[in-house]
Amino acid sequence: MADSLSGLTDQQAKEFHEQFKVTYTAFVGIAALVHLMVIAANPWF
Repeated sequence: MADSLSGLTDQQAKEFHEQFKVTYTAFVGIAALVHLMVIAANPWF
């Protein structure tokens, strides 16, 4: 098996990816909520 660019094994990469998906989803969800709160507090129309 060829070495990966990151130096992680397939299993380590899969574990990292699972955690990354959770963290990224939470970040996007919080960002969307904050955007909606700003729009509600200061509408531009």
